[in-house]
Amino acid sequence: MSLPTVAMFWDGPPLSFIERLCTKSFVDAGHKVVLFSYGKVEGVPDGVEMAPASDILPHPDTMLRHDRTGSPAPYSDKFRYHLLARHDGLIWSDTDAYCLKPFLPKDGYFFGRENDDVVANGVLALPASSPTLKALIDMCDDEYTIPVWMRRAQVREIKARHDAGDPMHVSEMPWGVWGPRALSHFLKKHDEFRHALEPHVLYPVGFAERRLYFRRAALTWNLVRDDTVSIHFYGRRCRQLLKIKFDGVPPPSSVLGELAARHGIAA
Repeated sequence: MSLPTVAMFWDGPPLSFIERLCTKSFVDAGHKVVLFSYGKVEGVPDGVEMAPASDILPHPDTMLRHDRTGSPAPYSDKFRYHLLARHDGLIWSDTDAYCLKPFLPKDGYFFGRENDDVVANGVLALPASSPTLKALIDMCDDEYTIPVWMRRAQVREIKARHDAGDPMHVSEMPWGVWGPRALSHFLKKHDEFRHALEPHVLYPVGFAERRLYFRRAALTWNLVRDDTVSIHFYGRRCRQLLKIKFDGVPPPSSVLGELAARHGIAA
């Protein structure tokens, strides 16, 4: 059986241990992996194909970044929505999602819940005809849109700025404004939220539990079930912790250490 292609985006420094491990995991699971970028990327594992990101979106003069963190997350969100609309049947994956088992969408849908109300977009497949996908692309066309899906206090502040004639740009808005909350809002609006997988399928270890990745591997494996297909490693935070606490080398007894040995990835 031919597995769907998995696509990712990277535009920055050389791939770290986390990204090299995760991209290699898809190759070893049998997926074709395509990494989109606007320039040369160092540290890409064998088997990962490179593609110009300009095929999806022209390179902006200044890439859209989140003001507080400097992260290109808003641009990455926009990129994945356009990518899925252009390439029906493709699966988007963040570079910090580890493939435990092959990813198999159902009727073109493949995404998982973080909790009862929110779907994460770290792994995402939607049919090109999805009304949610169209709504997300339309949303990204207006960088000053009022995100009614955010928390009430946040929406009040954004509306107040708008009414005062000083509209808030997406780069100034709270973290993830074009991400999971927006995705969840439109999935519910268009009756597509029902396709969401249970949290343990793609996100068995929650963001708040991420330090488990550096403790005994059994603590992570205890949260993995028979139908779990991915483990999300929360790249920015785990990269920081790996560098600060462990000099960039995961403990051999941790799940990161075990998986590094499995895929032949050196820290």
